[in-house]
Amino acid sequence: MLAHIPRDSVFRLHLVGMPGAGKTTLGRALAVRFELPFRDLDEEIVRRSGQTVPELFEQRGEAGFRELEAQVLRAVVAEQPRMVLATGGGTPCFAQNADFLNQTGLTLWLDVPVEELVRRLMAGAQQRPLLASLPSPAALELRLCATIEARRQFYAAAKLRCTAAGCTPEAVAALIGRYRTTG
Repeated sequence: MLAHIPRDSVFRLHLVGMPGAGKTTLGRALAVRFELPFRDLDEEIVRRSGQTVPELFEQRGEAGFRELEAQVLRAVVAEQPRMVLATGGGTPCFAQNADFLNQTGLTLWLDVPVEELVRRLMAGAQQRPLLASLPSPAALELRLCATIEARRQFYAAAKLRCTAAGCTPEAVAALIGRYRTTG
């Protein structure tokens, strides 16, 4: 099993997946495990723009937000040769970001079942621009199913895939170790 990432090497681990998949939570734990800086792309967008994600969606629309997201993604990657990066749920689906993520680091898809996503997202759906208008868990589940289908090809481009039940820092370390010896 991979115990650490050599300090003198360039290493970026990019986490992709649906909202609620646990990218930020797992990303923070992986950063500690591998002794790497952690970055959350949405937090970087907020910090650099001075606006919240809902404000950006309201003022710029989704297309404007996605353009800013791609710019901030490229800036963060240029600034950080070593890091764990939690992307936004839609990040890999726009502006050739999936290719960019794969070219600049090791990409891990957190593949979480829809039922679990609904459970995790219900409490905070009003804070997420693309989910805020949904009136019920059933409506949220329908939206998530449609969104996963639209995004699956982009998530599947990731070099590694981890399911919710086994996606711990230890499981990810083992995935990375196997990838580095065979991939």
